[in-house]
Amino acid sequence: MTYDVLVLCGVGVDTIVRVPDLAIPPGDNLHVDPVRDYVAHSGNGVALGFHALGLRTKFIDFLGDDPQGAQILARYAAAGLDFAHLPAPNGTPRSVNLVDAAGRRFSFFDPRHPADLVLPPDTYLPALAQSRHVHIAAGRAAAAFGEAHRLGITTSTDIHAWDGTSEWGLTLSREADLVFLSAEAAPDRIDDLMHTVLDAGRATLVVATRGAAGCQVLDRADRRIVRYPAVTPDRPVVDSNGAGDAFSTAFMSRWFAGRPVAECALAGAVSGAYACGAPGTHEDLITAAGLTTRLSTLSPASS
Repeated sequence: MTYDVLVLCGVGVDTIVRVPDLAIPPGDNLHVDPVRDYVAHSGNGVALGFHALGLRTKFIDFLGDDPQGAQILARYAAAGLDFAHLPAPNGTPRSVNLVDAAGRRFSFFDPRHPADLVLPPDTYLPALAQSRHVHIAAGRAAAAFGEAHRLGITTSTDIHAWDGTSEWGLTLSREADLVFLSAEAAPDRIDDLMHTVLDAGRATLVVATRGAAGCQVLDRADRRIVRYPAVTPDRPVVDSNGAGDAFSTAFMSRWFAGRPVAECALAGAVSGAYACGAPGTHEDLITAAGLTTRLSTLSPASS
């Protein structure tokens, strides 16, 4: 195989504004730390995360002919990430993310792409046929699920903070072997949402992240939700942007190797905690050596 992982769609630019807290203060003006742009969004985080962990990674998406697109190309060239792209008619997607003093964030997302924009199969089929696994980060590449199943290639997706009502989340999760989501949108209903994903699709594992509360995993084999704790970060938490993507890539790196779910969850927790220690989105991701070293000091736990 040429690639360990093929990642389809999900790159953009985050403009991050650091604020005292996630609330609008009185008045009409607030002085903040320097506002910066970072290469970001979920597909980007997964591709860079796998790349940092030493997996052979290919990334394909649409990209605008604009300053944000140029910033993305420069970042990937510097990182040595194998990236191919098609022109994005409406430009590169963007987000404005507020980050408070505790590292919590709120994102205003501008997806930018037309609703009917679809990644043409001939763009990704040659790479797909040479890959062990494909991660599909957006509905624009949903047709790749069927091709992957036909070729016997495992699949994954991340439906983010799904509330259980948006059809796009269920559409992606029906076809993936491994489904990630965040409990942020419906923390009191996350158990039910995980069972909904399992019942409606083909997933063998459904993994929900809960930030500092850790994660929980639903396995089709026993249909029981198991909770795993977070780990204490090695450095102060400054920015949670990209932590979920860091979690999923480290989790999957162990899953690819056939390791127990408890070890996968621990690897994800270590990687997610590490990502929170750097400002920006996907700017400082854990390496394979760093992950192995940290895991050697910890023991898997569950409840």
